[in-house]
Amino acid sequence: MSLDAFSWSRFTAIVVKEFIQMRRDRLTFAMMVGIPLIQLALFGFAINTDPKHLPTAVLSADDSPFARGFLASLANSGYFDLVQRVSSEAEGRRLLETGRVQFVVSIPVGFSRQLLRGERPVILVEADATDPAATSNAIAALFELNRSALQPDLQGSLAGLRERPPPFEVQVHRRYNPEGVTQHNIVPGLMGVILTMTMIMMTGLAVTRERERGTMENLLATPVRPLEVTVGKLVPYILIAYVQVTLILAAARAVFGVPIEGSLPLLLACVLVFVLANLSVGITFSTLARNQMQAMQMTFFFFLPSILLSGFMFPFRGMPGWAQVLGEALPLTHFLRLVRGIMLKGNGLAETAPHLWPMLLFMAVVMAIAVARYRRTLD
Repeated sequence: MSLDAFSWSRFTAIVVKEFIQMRRDRLTFAMMVGIPLIQLALFGFAINTDPKHLPTAVLSADDSPFARGFLASLANSGYFDLVQRVSSEAEGRRLLETGRVQFVVSIPVGFSRQLLRGERPVILVEADATDPAATSNAIAALFELNRSALQPDLQGSLAGLRERPPPFEVQVHRRYNPEGVTQHNIVPGLMGVILTMTMIMMTGLAVTRERERGTMENLLATPVRPLEVTVGKLVPYILIAYVQVTLILAAARAVFGVPIEGSLPLLLACVLVFVLANLSVGITFSTLARNQMQAMQMTFFFFLPSILLSGFMFPFRGMPGWAQVLGEALPLTHFLRLVRGIMLKGNGLAETAPHLWPMLLFMAVVMAIAVARYRRTLD
């Protein structure tokens, strides 16, 4: 191509035209600017693979200075927040099942007496190991504490206890996923990720496709009412969601050996609530997007924070407070707790209810937005 064939004026006109088109398509322009900023904020500030300040319950049957010294070292390590004292093993186990604490530390009766006799008493630490990444560093810190925690107290005649082996033993029981198998955590979570991506995208594309082709208005011009159209378009996707769930559960059990400790009907009922919440997002996006490309961009815009802030890829408790607040608003966060609780812990309705109502509230709010937008755009 010769230089004479290249016209700077034509080139400038093309550039100006592209900027004008970009300005007219404000949603796409916002995505181009907003998505990198969101990625920067999430990866730079919210993601932390070394979670600290994990909520810990204490069951202490010994109030000696040695027991208090160990608990103080536990808190000072930065990994454990001693948030509650419990009076029985059953109470501690209940806190683990509901996910309110990550660890339960049990100090036995006669801890100080056995320690002074050199009998190496055992401190039991029960860990919620459904997410091995969330507990691995904290457990590693525990084994260092049994060497260093009581060093300042072992002076004078007790100096002999400072020699190896450590004066007491820490036994860790990893509950719900004792072998720390990563697939037991990831595969149930994949169910939520797949449902989020497919349900939102397919619903958004289905409605915007009708609008692009001009068939949506024709459909609404028939005696069929708008509510019947909307519900009728959603039902097939609910059935598709259950096909996906069936395939994932079968693969999880047969291929990856993931246990299903809880009630399968309860799990399927929770799936319905989660699917409806995602479909409501898809319907809302379809009322906002003018074409299928915008619907896909919006899906990605929602999917990115969902997968990063829900606890699927990174420990939820490792994120800062503002990120956890955002994560709590996302249905995927609660569904991950539900599905892992039912499959790995055997949770029942009482333990799952606290995570059901946030999804129902999310669905109600998003559907209200969709209904408001639906009337303005298609009536």
